[in-house]
Amino acid sequence: MPTLTSFNPNGRKEIKQAISYPDYTLLKTKLQHVMQRDKHAGINGKYLIRSTYFDNFENKVLNEKKEGYINRDKYRVRIYGKSTTTINLERKSKRNNLTFKTKCAISQKEYEKMRGGDIAWMEEDERALIQDLYKDMKYHQLKPMTVVDYEREAYIYPFGNVRVTFDSKVQSSLRNTDMFNPKLPMVDVLEPNLVILEVKYDEYLPDIIKYLLQSVDTRAEAYSKYQLSRMYV
Repeated sequence: MPTLTSFNPNGRKEIKQAISYPDYTLLKTKLQHVMQRDKHAGINGKYLIRSTYFDNFENKVLNEKKEGYINRDKYRVRIYGKSTTTINLERKSKRNNLTFKTKCAISQKEYEKMRGGDIAWMEEDERALIQDLYKDMKYHQLKPMTVVDYEREAYIYPFGNVRVTFDSKVQSSLRNTDMFNPKLPMVDVLEPNLVILEVKYDEYLPDIIKYLLQSVDTRAEAYSKYQLSRMYV
């Protein structure tokens, strides 16, 4: 299971884009000299992430992403390695150029209730995030929309609380939200010669990391795994 880092209440800055596989190989080799690999990853340094994203019939979340809203929220339920050991409800919020994350543990049964439209219990739940999602499910008709799988390779640098990740083999379930089904049919949605680079940090990006990132163009348009997952539906 990957490292569970505490979230900065003041928000994080983020760079996210697709890079070529050769650029990934080059940058990874450089980063390994100064950053620590995620110690909870597998033998190959990677781990599988599965997330179910919420949206509505009007594609509110997807359209806000496409149109570049500076203030927007995205809910997802996340597990690791297709295991039910850790199940988190997460909200990723954008406020201007900063990213905020909130999460809480939920059960498989609770997810299945959400998936089936049984949400009345959420209104008085003691977890604030559950209450917030309830309001969006009730008033904006949000519901589990699609499952996304990908492999993640992560590197950590303590100064500036920097986390660099490489995501590959991105797949979508299209509109099937049976996320705990280990045989859930998935389709590839990211070109095999591309890797999604994400760089997250607090108030500053250390000079050594800036220097290493110069080997790739970090000014490209951001890539969203959720947006990729909805390219066919």
